[in-house]
Amino acid sequence: MSEAVATEGDRLLADARILTDAELARVAARLRGEVGGTLGEALAYAVGTLGKGVRPALVIAAYRTAGGRSDAIAGVAAAVELVHTYSLVHDDLPCMDDDPQRRGRPTTHVAFDVPTATRVGFLLVPVAVEVLTDALARLDVDVARAGRIASVLLRASGIGGMVGGQWLDLAAEGQALDLAALQNVHRRKTGALIEAACVIGALAGGAPDPLVAVLSEFGRTVGLAFQIADDVLDATATSAQLGKTAGRDATMAKSTYVSILGVEGARREAFRLADLALTSLERGRVDAPSLASLASYIVHRQS
Repeated sequence: MSEAVATEGDRLLADARILTDAELARVAARLRGEVGGTLGEALAYAVGTLGKGVRPALVIAAYRTAGGRSDAIAGVAAAVELVHTYSLVHDDLPCMDDDPQRRGRPTTHVAFDVPTATRVGFLLVPVAVEVLTDALARLDVDVARAGRIASVLLRASGIGGMVGGQWLDLAAEGQALDLAALQNVHRRKTGALIEAACVIGALAGGAPDPLVAVLSEFGRTVGLAFQIADDVLDATATSAQLGKTAGRDATMAKSTYVSILGVEGARREAFRLADLALTSLERGRVDAPSLASLASYIVHRQS
């Protein structure tokens, strides 16, 4: 997997951000006006703390792979990013990772306060569902498929996905997990929403079930590669590069792929999984150069 392909992934991310960030800006402005006060400002602040946009890019790439062409998919991508944002707001709280910086600026609980940030996280979930519902209506997705998409998103964000993974992650602090246990944590905490992004994009594009299954397998595999690449960056990059506090895993005595496999071993495993994700596309006879580029970007990124 070449770095040239990863550069194409950068371009795809930039295109996805143009679409998704405009949608998120509208959501932030609406929340600031409708909710008002400190809570409205905090919601807008969290929504406006923009990241790399990997999950929205995967939504859009999967949608286009399924034959979708409408820019209204940006609303679906924004809904997935809102769920991701909720998880970050809560992940950074003092009772969890207690991180003062996220995406290059103070975390929501630092910019406001802990009770406000806690409410922001909870409220972003129904906001995401509202944004998703509106976008699916604009895409003219039928009711049955829309319900399926919403179910995929909410399952990925709940106890079987991010919430359950975060619970396991907290419980494992200070413990030496083996590789299988660590994979279980991160397939849920990180991988579930990345897999969901691929499935949701495919479903929104009208993909038949065999194509959905292939893109689900791709997302599941590349989601784990994403987490391993994150572990490597946490151990090797600076806070300025990451836009968040580097070295937090070691500080909090967390088991990581780096602590188990070493930096080079973890990096090789990330590359192996990215190649495996591409193999799943080839085996399913799915021509998806955009998804291949994003898989390469995920393991070659520097932040």
